Amino acid sequence: MKTFCGRANPTTGSMEWLEEGEDYDYHQEIARSRYADMLHDKDRNVKYYQGIRAAVSRVKERGEKVVVLDIGTGTGLLSMMAASAGADFCYAIEVFKPMANAAVKIVEKNGFSDKIKVINKHSTEVTVGPDGDMQCRANILVTELFDTELIGEGALPTYEHAHKYLVQEGCEAVPHRATVYVQLVESRRMWSWKKLFPVHVEAEDGEKILVPPSEMENCPGVPSVCDIQLNQMPASDFSTLSDVVTMFSVDFSKPVKSASTYYRVQLEPVKSGKAQIVLSWWDIDMDPSGMINCTMAPYWVKPTSALQWRDHWMQCVYFLPREEPVLQGEKLYLTACRDEYSVWYNLQKAREGENKADEEEHKADVRVESPVCRCRAHLLWNRPRFGELNDQNRTRQYIKALRRVLKTDSICLCISDGSLLPVLAHYLGAKEVQYFVLFFRSLHFSLFFKANHLEDKIKIIEARPELLKPSHLEDKKISVLVGEPFFTTSLLPWHNLYFWYARTAVSTHLASNVTVLPQSASLHMMIVEFQDLWRIRSPCGTCEGFDVQTMDDMIKDSLNFRESKEAEPHPLWEYPCKSLSDPQEVLTFDFTKTVPQHCLSTEGSVKLLRKGKSHGAVLWMEYHLAADISVSTGLMKLSNEQGNCEWNPHCKQAVYFFSSVIESEILSDPTAVTYAINFDTKTGEIAMDFKL
Repeated sequence: MKTFCGRANPTTGSMEWLEEGEDYDYHQEIARSRYADMLHDKDRNVKYYQGIRAAVSRVKERGEKVVVLDIGTGTGLLSMMAASAGADFCYAIEVFKPMANAAVKIVEKNGFSDKIKVINKHSTEVTVGPDGDMQCRANILVTELFDTELIGEGALPTYEHAHKYLVQEGCEAVPHRATVYVQLVESRRMWSWKKLFPVHVEAEDGEKILVPPSEMENCPGVPSVCDIQLNQMPASDFSTLSDVVTMFSVDFSKPVKSASTYYRVQLEPVKSGKAQIVLSWWDIDMDPSGMINCTMAPYWVKPTSALQWRDHWMQCVYFLPREEPVLQGEKLYLTACRDEYSVWYNLQKAREGENKADEEEHKADVRVESPVCRCRAHLLWNRPRFGELNDQNRTRQYIKALRRVLKTDSICLCISDGSLLPVLAHYLGAKEVQYFVLFFRSLHFSLFFKANHLEDKIKIIEARPELLKPSHLEDKKISVLVGEPFFTTSLLPWHNLYFWYARTAVSTHLASNVTVLPQSASLHMMIVEFQDLWRIRSPCGTCEGFDVQTMDDMIKDSLNFRESKEAEPHPLWEYPCKSLSDPQEVLTFDFTKTVPQHCLSTEGSVKLLRKGKSHGAVLWMEYHLAADISVSTGLMKLSNEQGNCEWNPHCKQAVYFFSSVIESEILSDPTAVTYAINFDTKTGEIAMDFKL
């Protein structure tokens, strides 16, 4: 059996479907899974164990035989907890076959084969009865089916089915309940992930303001949750407008309904401001009394308790359909609508002198349909991209560089996805000059040009670079070729080098003295120690006294499935780390020339300057717009004493985890890491190897 996998091809700027062996998908699933992160989540594991022990005791006190159903067992951890707490029998359900096989091995290794039966099926296909998968219905239901949004992995339909067909009425459930909390905030930074702000450009003939089209201004955006490590968001980047309120809760010990519904709460702002964002998180009570609680509350809500770091459950940022000015103490209604898998929010003001009957009528105008992007920008640009386009400092660098290279007779071609550069170039150049924009994917940028009265000034060429004809350019030669570069298909920092391939493809259309902006790019690297991110790739060994080595081995095999390990993209502003070496430039790419036929390779070593654990290397690109103007997609600032790093918040950096964590404890004898990096110009991919 073959698997087809979507991969970004940096030489064509498109997604391509590659045929892989049947093992590939499984190895990717395991290698990039969050199993290690969950096994390292001490708080989660301890609370689950306490909740399971308590539930087993309650059933035993009733004089009943304890039968446990564990849906989505993964490693079998929760079933082993139940068996060791005294359960008579456990049915552990796992739909992912390689994982179910691992669970069988782990259960056997820990000596629970007689107490735990692993069933490799979806829970909705499990049968009960003398000839079924389960002999009888269970009286304890244990699950861990939650994501950051609580319901995004299909917890509700799974619980609904289990209560109908797999567990007894009045069963115990661990967790017993989940509660979702919300807080209304104003935040220019987070709002900049949904809206495009006007751009101010100082031109020869006065200030020009680039405005987003009304279609974009009034668009509700996309319904998908924005899940982030909210604990890395500084308090100076948002202002809380309400107290934390309980939005809804789900009791898992009773029948659960998954059908679409809504919940609404009354709010009174604690201060006036612009309501833009709903921040949300949940907690779970492992027992009916709520004594065993596991919470995702961010730092400002529980300032006294030590925060448990985890990456499998974070916090949610929801964008209101539009910004609402609110006054301290006024009466508001916040509505959470949900379907089986997602939640979205709406804010309404209470009407003057409203009574109960009005409130009922008010309920009737609750919009239960999920938001749909009408302007198409939210389909082309993800949230970090909106943030990047709204970054005034970054825009200033491009304006400064464009000012230097544009002349009154410049013929300009822009190659980037959904970029504002052609408009900036137009404002900074002469009026008669035609500008061409190449390759805008499916975004209707004409709306943008129309809103700024530029339809006749900027021509959109919908053609691939290699298919560009002189007639597209009215037989003129390009004197200025610009790009940010940014392409929606790029996953790793160097995938935006597609600009170089496109520049090579349009060579025949360029004037002999063409100016290319950026003129070059460079790949940079630094060795780091992560505060927490290392956990997602770190072996666990034992978890709450159970041997899970089999899982560690499985992850390791999957990471080594390809001969060379691959770097993976992570937004490092969310994952603090400290630099152990100086940043180092390792490769350069000259855009003034075409892509060479031969590979670009480099070897060298980087000195470790600080004590710490070398968890891996971080790699990023820098684009050189002019000799003295550069834009970094990675490191923005380094404080030298501690080695604390500030990363570009709009981009993902590439992280290459070292297979063995190196401890460079003795600073008097600085160790070095040697590296070999190879850029294959045929594939546009970078292979790397690191040694101590």
